Amino acid sequence: MIKVFIIAGLVAIVLTMASSLFYLVADKGHSKKMVNALSVRVGLSVLLFLLLLLAWSQGMITPHGL
Repeated sequence: MIKVFIIAGLVAIVLTMASSLFYLVADKGHSKKMVNALSVRVGLSVLLFLLLLLAWSQGMITPHGL
């Protein structure tokens, strides 16, 4: 179940990066939409990192050696 949230978080981060790229090209820097999209991406990244730390500390996910 936790892996679904991790994958969804990664997909959301990629989508916000794509939307910020679109706003960079479309608006040519005349609006704050790109900055807002990148702010959301940073927030999602921090949230995903905290989720990973919580899941690891609770034993829901375990690291493995390669």
